Amino acid sequence: MRILYDSKQLKHKTPFGTLTSNEKCTMTIYVPSTVQATMISCIINRADGSHAMNVDLPFKEKEGPYDIFQGTFSIFDTGLYFYYFYISQPYGGFRLFKQGDDTNMEAGDMWQLSCVPDHYSTPGWAKGGIIYQVFPDRFHASGKVNLQGKLEPYTVHKYWHEEVDWRPTPEGIVLNNDFYGGNFKGITEKMDYIASLGTTILYLNPISKSFSNHRYDTGDYKVPDPMLGTIDDFKAMCDAAHERGIRVILDGVYSHTGSNSLYFNKNGVFAGKGAYQSPDSPYRSWYTFYQWPNAYHSWWNFDTLPTVNKMDPAFIKYIITDEDSVIAHWLKLGADGFRLDVADELPDEFLKLLYDRVKELKPDALVMGEVWEDASNKSAYGKRRTYFINAELDSVMNYPYRTAILNFMRGFDSGRGFKEAVMSIAENYPQQVVACNMNLLGTHDTPRILTALVDDFDGSREEKAKRRLSRNQWEVAHERLLMASFLQYMLPGCPSIYYADEAGMEGYKDPFNRRPYPWGREDWELLEHYKRLGNLRKSCETLRLGDIQFFQAGDKHLGFTRSYNGKNVKIYANRSGDSWEIPYGKILLGYNLQVVAQDCLVLGPRGFCITED
Repeated sequence: MRILYDSKQLKHKTPFGTLTSNEKCTMTIYVPSTVQATMISCIINRADGSHAMNVDLPFKEKEGPYDIFQGTFSIFDTGLYFYYFYISQPYGGFRLFKQGDDTNMEAGDMWQLSCVPDHYSTPGWAKGGIIYQVFPDRFHASGKVNLQGKLEPYTVHKYWHEEVDWRPTPEGIVLNNDFYGGNFKGITEKMDYIASLGTTILYLNPISKSFSNHRYDTGDYKVPDPMLGTIDDFKAMCDAAHERGIRVILDGVYSHTGSNSLYFNKNGVFAGKGAYQSPDSPYRSWYTFYQWPNAYHSWWNFDTLPTVNKMDPAFIKYIITDEDSVIAHWLKLGADGFRLDVADELPDEFLKLLYDRVKELKPDALVMGEVWEDASNKSAYGKRRTYFINAELDSVMNYPYRTAILNFMRGFDSGRGFKEAVMSIAENYPQQVVACNMNLLGTHDTPRILTALVDDFDGSREEKAKRRLSRNQWEVAHERLLMASFLQYMLPGCPSIYYADEAGMEGYKDPFNRRPYPWGREDWELLEHYKRLGNLRKSCETLRLGDIQFFQAGDKHLGFTRSYNGKNVKIYANRSGDSWEIPYGKILLGYNLQVVAQDCLVLGPRGFCITED
């Protein structure tokens, strides 16, 4: 018999997951009587390895062949902690570590425990919402393309469905300067469509005046790109979204600017003196020059993206603290929050200043960070990050859930691996963060989900431009996406649609994942599936806000419960090629599902469903 302790089960640790300052936590361990344990101590260390505290778990009672030990404690200082146990015996003792969801003597990992501020809260409107991500140039164009004031050089596609320009210049440089003319008015015209998907949050990739089509090379933080429209057009778009119960969040790109910008002005196209032009520039302190003007620090060595000194007082004032700072400017115009690009490259001090200022200006605004790993214990650039324990972010982009869904759907991992990935995030993140996480399957930085589900081709850009899924690949990918999106919508957090994924768009990484929305060429079956998922989620509070508990995690089967306010829904997914009998329940949504008896349902191959007790 093994010693029983699973931090994810309330019988062993209450409450589940993170703690707040001064909150009581009870730990309970079941030890076989044959071990002859006399006392158990929980040794809690800080993230830096220093000792924080010992908690005694004295003997409580016997239950069958087990001796039960239990202790209660509180942590007063917010922070990231790790713990293990020491089992005392009459003539010595031994340490107890973690091995998956099990325990292991003298070897393994420590359990993680975070303590967050008791005042830390996230926006209620964001919890359990549905996000629709739009790459503005490629979503929808309305009216004549406005080229006045557009940074040159550029090209404009004659036809909406033309292939993206993937070819580099003769010098081998990819300019990303081809445009389709998508704009604010185009998004406004399609707001009813966006709302029909159940969308509650509209997330826009960068909109500020820039040279490139992706606009991560900011030219002027406070001015919309003229191709997208005017400030009035932006305000009208926000108004249209708000009228439909949709909040708008913008991409905050504060790690770097464009070299072709008001602030750096390498090409001299902006009035005034940028940092490249003069040591006396008001923006000179924003940048690090090794040898002025041509040797400077740039983002990932792209000389078109000079990095900024995030803690420079002039930069902080401009972005955060000024009365008309960048964040204040856009919040006043109608934005409801920000997604922070490359959050790992923004110092915790910067994030805290920004977060607190956003909440001062608009208390219910959302601040989301781009983090690709587990954000609760992330180390970046030699420093352990404090995103949650210091209340710096409301949520993050939940790439671990994407990985878990892809691995399960493609057979790279079992239901057990899926469960471990999902529950690890649920345990390590504060519940209020879990509820706001951006649960994505695709973004502007990943291959289209339809492609990712079947094809790992990594050839040349020319080959990727020509390559399309075969008929067989498409059929497999289509069926997999039905289940993948179903799982995405059943998990805690905010399912996110990258524009046109719901329409069956395929493509590899940039620029092929940024093709224009295929208006008039949509996959209608897939689109209706997404609408059903959205409507179900909006109508089911348990799905939006409920806790999660797995009851099935086999090689090819998944089963878990979402619970909220005494109501339960059960989710089943059958990845296998065989049928799976499951208990009868009121069917809320199902695929390849049969009712065979009053107390029995059958999920056919690759079937899934959600039932209500």
